[in-house]
Amino acid sequence: MNPSQHLEVSIDDQTLKVIEGGQCVREFNISTAAKGMGFVKDTYRTPTGRFRIHEMIGEGEALGTIFKMREPVAQWSAGDKMEKDLILTRVIRLEGLDPENANTLERNIYIHGTNRADRIGQPASMGCIRMANDEMIELFNMVTVGTEIKIHPGTQRRGKLCFIDCDSTLSTIEGIDELARAKGDEVFAQVVALTHAAMNGEVSIGEVFSRRMEMIRPNRALSDQVAALYVETMVPGADNFIRDLKNDGWHPVILSGGFTPLIMPLAQVLGIDHVEAVPLFFDENGNYLDYGRDYPTTRNLGKNEVIREWKKAMLPERVMMIGDGVSDLETKPDVDQFIGFGGVVVRPKVQQGCDFWLANMQDYSGVMAMISGKA
Repeated sequence: MNPSQHLEVSIDDQTLKVIEGGQCVREFNISTAAKGMGFVKDTYRTPTGRFRIHEMIGEGEALGTIFKMREPVAQWSAGDKMEKDLILTRVIRLEGLDPENANTLERNIYIHGTNRADRIGQPASMGCIRMANDEMIELFNMVTVGTEIKIHPGTQRRGKLCFIDCDSTLSTIEGIDELARAKGDEVFAQVVALTHAAMNGEVSIGEVFSRRMEMIRPNRALSDQVAALYVETMVPGADNFIRDLKNDGWHPVILSGGFTPLIMPLAQVLGIDHVEAVPLFFDENGNYLDYGRDYPTTRNLGKNEVIREWKKAMLPERVMMIGDGVSDLETKPDVDQFIGFGGVVVRPKVQQGCDFWLANMQDYSGVMAMISGKA
């Protein structure tokens, strides 16, 4: 190990510098996390602070070698069409040296090559530091196990975040109610009543969540059926609305008390990359095991927790929330604008408390005028 050498990563500049004797001897363009900075496992954010190289993997492997679980498994070539983000060519495994990033090894945070070289120079990864494959080999040959790395936190405000509810906002259904429908009329009636009571603010979300899930216990097959229904019942105009938000520089994030595997197909149709929703767990046969009981949106003010984490991670210029329920209205103190949506269900508390009321997603010109400052 060269004691005079260390690496410095800038999230603001999306660069990695090799420093020797106090001088920068090489600078690489990189890509850090699309979801910004953070230390929590499974949030897909890049940690910051002090690190060192714990392990170096892939010496002698061909450029474009695909790694899974840090083992070479296949070969990728430029031009291969793969939707997945791959770990390619070389793997440098990082170990955190600060209390807040001490879980870095457990989180599997690497420096590695990528099949998405087109995104190098902008935040786009799932937490790791991505590099072009030829440059990954060059860096690999310059460093050794034990080399120290400093990842500097971002300081520049960038982008605009639009959080948007899913059930009765992007889709006309309430996913939990549709899961209950398959369990018979009695269960359906009980679950619908609980859902409406929670969305109207009559009872706490935390109180009803576990009660509904114990009645339903959905398996994977039923979840897949409801996932397809989300797409079939997409609110008219939602696709155009999301498209125009993105064209105006907004980064859309679905923020829902629904379930991730049910919502993901609709998110993909709408071109939304990030879904913050409740995990569902199944066994190998597709039978229901449990749901993410600690996930924030299973309780009141949980959406606020998620928004604050995104704000801390991304340092956005502006933040907006769109939704139909009281749990959406609760986010108002943590956003710049709260848009109440009444195109599926009109909830008086939400209509009275919102900054702007959107009654029809096919006519969103008023929202666009307001958020662009033209209203």
